[in-house]
Amino acid sequence: MKKNNIKSRIRGAYLTSVVSISLVLLLLGIVGLLMLNAKQISDYVKENLCFSLIISDDAAEPDIKQFQKTLDTHDFIKSTEYITKDEAAKQLQDELGEDFIETLGYNPLSPTINVYLNSDYASPDSIAKLESFFLSKSDIVSEVSYQQNLVNLINDNIKKVSIILLALSALFFLISFALLNNTIRLQIYSKRFIINTMKLVGAKRSFIRRPFVASGALQGLISSLVAIALLYAIIYFANSQLEGIMGSIDPLIMLLLFAGVAVVGVLLCIFATLLSINKYLRLKSINLYY
Repeated sequence: MKKNNIKSRIRGAYLTSVVSISLVLLLLGIVGLLMLNAKQISDYVKENLCFSLIISDDAAEPDIKQFQKTLDTHDFIKSTEYITKDEAAKQLQDELGEDFIETLGYNPLSPTINVYLNSDYASPDSIAKLESFFLSKSDIVSEVSYQQNLVNLINDNIKKVSIILLALSALFFLISFALLNNTIRLQIYSKRFIINTMKLVGAKRSFIRRPFVASGALQGLISSLVAIALLYAIIYFANSQLEGIMGSIDPLIMLLLFAGVAVVGVLLCIFATLLSINKYLRLKSINLYY
């Protein structure tokens, strides 16, 4: 009966340790996922900034469409969208909930071409040059409209978020290792008398370390597999809910992320095991009770 209780406790402790390490590795995996997708999220935000080219009212529609085709040929432009006066009026009516044309007696809106830039050209300096380019490229463009403050705010925030993300990554790594080290140390602490007995019978330190290191590596591998399964579920959910932002993650990047979690899990467990086992190998027998 006592043997069964001891086995049950050992299994419970091992399961608790695996769950703890898995959560630690999951935390590191999420940080890695955010870092790998930081540029993709940044590009998504930048490429959804809209720059409206206000077209002169006297411009002919064939000239507008020809100008739009010319814009589409440039590398710095991701896409364009032509909105006629009537389409602009309908959109505004839907937003206002009333027919302003009937009130005014005419349509005051101008045709526009909405331009979406590639992310590399969505910096304030590039946008200032492109504004001059759009105005000088064709006589039919009367004005370039965009939210300059929003552009500056987005670029500044992206830099701040990148720095914060790096700082959090370092902090989470330290916290994760501390939690991992404490979990493994408690496991080895429960076996300190076995370690001392092996020392007393003349076993070499390398021989004593070997089973603990192997156990730690196996524990790290199992925990990594659990963390990878949870991380995959999070990625699947994020892709289904945030498809526009996350997009489809490159399978190679996902494979590298999962391999990184597995390698980090095994190496961290081995390193934490070595730290703990070396402590008890140096410990004198009289200090085992304190």
